[in-house]
Amino acid sequence: MVDPVKAEIRSFTPPIRPPGTQDDPALTFSKRYDEAISKINASLDKVDWEKAGRIGTITAILLVVSLALVLVNSILATIHLIPVLPGLLQLLGLVVAAQWCYHNLYTKDKRQAFLERLRNLRKEYLG
Repeated sequence: MVDPVKAEIRSFTPPIRPPGTQDDPALTFSKRYDEAISKINASLDKVDWEKAGRIGTITAILLVVSLALVLVNSILATIHLIPVLPGLLQLLGLVVAAQWCYHNLYTKDKRQAFLERLRNLRKEYLG
């Protein structure tokens, strides 16, 4: 007895086409490819690239900033897991803040000089 599935598989042979004929898959692919590329180029010609460049720049900056925030957050979370290190870093921050205050705010002359530097920076950057 002949199994119908096996007979169907044996009887199916793909048609052999000579290259360069109308039904050649390479020709139909190249035609479709050329049509797709021409449509893409026509669409890209309509884009205002100056506006897209600004939007791309803003998007890239936001992406980099968010990535930096994620990295800093993971580093700080890792540091927080080390038993003694968070306390030492807080103490270091307190010492640095105290030194800065001593060098910039301890006397009236130092406070005046600091305020003058602030005014100059504000004038330089903000106009």
